[in-house]
Order: sequence, then structure tokens, then C-alpha cells
Amino acid sequence: MELTFLIDNNALVGTRLLAEAGLSMLIEADGKRVLFDAGYSDAFLANARCLGADMDHLDWIALSHGHSDHTWGLGMLLRHYDMTPCGDRTRAGLLAHPKALGTKRHRGIPEFGSLVAEDKLASYFDLQLTAEPVRLTDSLFALGEIERVTDFEKPAPLGERLEDGAFVPDDIPDDTALAYVTDTGLVVIAGCAHAGICNTVEQARRVTGVDNVRAVLGGFHLQKARPERLGPTADYLAALDLEGLWCCHCTDLAAKISLAAKCPVLEVGSGMKLVF
Repeated sequence: MELTFLIDNNALVGTRLLAEAGLSMLIEADGKRVLFDAGYSDAFLANARCLGADMDHLDWIALSHGHSDHTWGLGMLLRHYDMTPCGDRTRAGLLAHPKALGTKRHRGIPEFGSLVAEDKLASYFDLQLTAEPVRLTDSLFALGEIERVTDFEKPAPLGERLEDGAFVPDDIPDDTALAYVTDTGLVVIAGCAHAGICNTVEQARRVTGVDNVRAVLGGFHLQKARPERLGPTADYLAALDLEGLWCCHCTDLAAKISLAAKCPVLEVGSGMKLVF
């Protein structure tokens, strides 16, 4: 598997690529090409052009959840499709939780979720909306709705979602992630890990049936996290004896410092490629 960070909050020095407070990755595995999230804007497309990454021949688009910093770039991808002729463009599948594309609001923002409605997306992609795990390639799994089992990663509502005609506190049931199975263990790929990064790893173990974890990467949603959350998280991840921990996007500096005291935390930025 080759994984390229198309967008992260940071850009690697010397790359001349864009960064924004969002996340997007291109994953190539088993002869398939998967776009995991699309950031806020067209920045992931601009970086893809600079990197020579083809956005016209995708097999899957997988969404980690419905927040704006992971879905708003979809509108820009549709604009790219409409404005850039490509006779053999692939009609990709679009995988998301059934609640990922609904209306969300937060801090007075009228739409904190996807700006492109389900019916519009269905005109361009083959929609698969499910809370169940899905096998995207021979070795790459989408984890479905993540079971929340740890006692230190308590659900914390973020804004509200529209459900049955009324707004309710959004505990982000649509949060999910990916896992890639290698000969020596799992690579767990999180988008934002609103369900908790340790819960996410446990879900990956259950879905794949593989216990050993080689690497964990992506957004960990550790911002202004209290010691009672950071300490057990660092202990859990340290116990995995990872080759690398690439925490990015929604993981603040204090969390990275805390994790780095016990885990092999490595740098991440737009344009970085990892091969497993």
C-alpha cells in the first residue's frame, strides 16, 4: 500500500504544497485507488496536480465522517469533473455512514456538514451508505460505525445534527476509519477519530481479525485533551509497540508532546508518502 497525504494542517518544508485545517489521503492498494476524505476546499486537488496524482480514476471515495473539513472538497471534485473533460473517467463508489451526509450545525455555522446533498452525489458516484464494515480491496477495510468501549474516550457531542426533523446533540455516530492488513500486522488510518483513537484500533482488530498493529496514523481528535484522556491514550498506544505513530490534523501540539514521550511520533504534512 502507498498512502499520500494530499492535505493536512501542515505542509512539509520544501514541498511548496498547500495546507489547510482539513484532511485528505490517496491510498493505492491491491490495484485499487481510494480517496479518503477531501478536506475543506480545492487544495487537495491542487496538491494532487502538483504530485501527479490522478483524481479521474478512483475506485472508491471513503468518508471518515460528515464534517466540513473532510467533505467540503467533494464539491470541488465535482466541479473538476464537470470542467475537465475525461472520456474514460471512472465512476467511483462513495462510501459513508448513513448519517454522514445529513445536516449538521456548530457554533452558529448553518451547515457544518456536507455542502453536497445525497441526491447530487448519486449523480456522480455509486453511493453505498452503511454503518457496517466494507472491504474496499483485498487488504483494505472500512471499519463501519465504531464501537465505543474504552472508559477514557467518552463520547463528546460536537454541535448538532438534524435527525427526524429536529436537531439533536451530535455525538458523531458516523465517525469511522480504515485498516490495511499487511503480513506483519495492521495499519490503522483514522480521519478524525471522534470515537477515540483507541476505540478505532480496537474496531480495526475486530473487523479484520488481526491483533498485531504496526502503525496508526491520521487525526486523533486530541485538542485541549485533559490528562485523564491523554495518559491512558499514550499508554494504550505505547503498549502496541508501533513502528510509527503519524498523528496529524486534529491533534494539537500538547497531545503530540504527550504521545511522543511514550510512542514513536513522526512528522506528517501535505505531500508525504508512506509505503507499507
